[in-house]
Amino acid sequence: MPRKQFDLIVFDWDGTLMDSTTTIVASMQAAARDLGLPVPDTRAASHVIGLGLQDAMQRAMPDLDPKSYPRMVERYRHHYLSQDHSLTLFGGVREMLTDLAAQGYFLAVATGKSRVGLNRALNTAGLMSVFDATRCADETFSKPHPAMLHEITRELGQDLRRTVMIGDTTHDLQMAGNAGAAAISVHFGAHPREELQAMSPMFGADSIGDLHAWLNEHA
Repeated sequence: MPRKQFDLIVFDWDGTLMDSTTTIVASMQAAARDLGLPVPDTRAASHVIGLGLQDAMQRAMPDLDPKSYPRMVERYRHHYLSQDHSLTLFGGVREMLTDLAAQGYFLAVATGKSRVGLNRALNTAGLMSVFDATRCADETFSKPHPAMLHEITRELGQDLRRTVMIGDTTHDLQMAGNAGAAAISVHFGAHPREELQAMSPMFGADSIGDLHAWLNEHA
């Protein structure tokens, strides 16, 4: 049996494993309305998903007075937390993760969420024990800085050259490239297919089923 290509598979969370992109965008827009601020359009709000929350607000609303960002973050959390209990994993995610773990892969998450937010999501989804390591934006540098992948591989004793990052944003793919890891894009999250494909990931998945099948055959 040929040796597999990767030992460690790292997933983004929002828009990759969990169907949360629309809720994140709506929460960001609602926060701006609450404060009487210019509302970022859907493209601007979607494009910052995956970044740490403070970075995301600054990029989505670059002309905003810096004093307003903490209030935006507070209002965003208010709106998001009122809905996050109803968010669901994409179909097939649970089965894919179970299968990959059974095959002996190390599994990890690298996300722009806070530690509290990720733990809440993992607990709600019943996946708290599935991942071997996780990193959040409030614990280290935000994407596309390579720190999350560096820290995960060090923690697990793994080689970045045998690590693949899977995500729905160019931030994920850039982080992988900056770290020296491989990258796979998924086309059902925050960033458009053409932007993801322009970064030449080794594969682009149109569904969790596509991703699962590719990993079983090629990873």
